Amino acid sequence: MDATTLIEMGDLAVGYDRHVVVDGISAAMRPGELMVLMGTNGSGKSTILRTLAGLIEPVAGECSVLGEWPGRNARRVAYLPQHPASLASLPLRARDVVSMGRYPSLGLVRRARAADRDSVDEAMARMSVTVFRDKPLHALSGGQQQRVHLAQVLARRADVLLLDEPTAGLDAQGRKAVARMVEEERAAGRCVVMATHDLVDAEPADTVLLLAHRLIAQGAPGDTLTDENLRACYGFTDRH
Repeated sequence: MDATTLIEMGDLAVGYDRHVVVDGISAAMRPGELMVLMGTNGSGKSTILRTLAGLIEPVAGECSVLGEWPGRNARRVAYLPQHPASLASLPLRARDVVSMGRYPSLGLVRRARAADRDSVDEAMARMSVTVFRDKPLHALSGGQQQRVHLAQVLARRADVLLLDEPTAGLDAQGRKAVARMVEEERAAGRCVVMATHDLVDAEPADTVLLLAHRLIAQGAPGDTLTDENLRACYGFTDRH
C-alpha cells in the first residue's frame, strides 16, 4: 500500500455470517478524496461502511484503513450509521451528544481538555446546531438531531469519515451544510466515504460505486451514472 493511501480494498467481499452481500470491490482512497456509494436498499452500501468501520469482518478479499485492518485505528475513523443509536430517551443535551465524538481521545479518565471543548464548539458551529446546545436531544426535530449527530462526527477530528446517508431527513439548508462539511473535510486532507440515494450528492465525488447486490459500475460520476447503468441499478433513469 502506498504511504498516502488511507483506504484500500482488493477484491473485497462483504456480508453477514459468511453470506456475501456484494463482492468484487477494489478501490484505493488518498487524502482529500470522496467516494460515494449508490444503489438500492440492501445493495451493500451500509455493509461496506460497516466493514470499513471495523464493525463486521470482511467475508473475503483485502481491506485496510489507515494501513491497518479495519477497526484497529478507531480513534482516527468517524462513522455515522444510517440510524444512529437512539439517545432521545436519555437526559442528554445536544452538546452532550456532540461531546461523545471526543470520547476515543479522552482515555480512561474521560476528562475533557480545552482542546476537546474547542473541537465540540467548532463542530456544532459548522453544523449550525450551537443554538440547540443546551436543549434536550428529544426536543429536537429529526433533521436537527441528524445535524447534531453529524457534529459528533466532526468533533472526532478523524482522518477518515464514513457517512451512511448523512442527508436523510434534512431540509435544503441542512443538505447544503452537509455538502459544505464534506468539501471542508476534503480540503483538510481527510477522505470521505458516503452512502446516498441522491445523484446530486455524487456529483463532486472522485469515485462512485453503483451497487445492486453486485457492482454495476465504478469510476468517475460522469462515467458511472449513465442512463444505462442507472437503469440496470434502479430500473429507471429519472435524474430529478
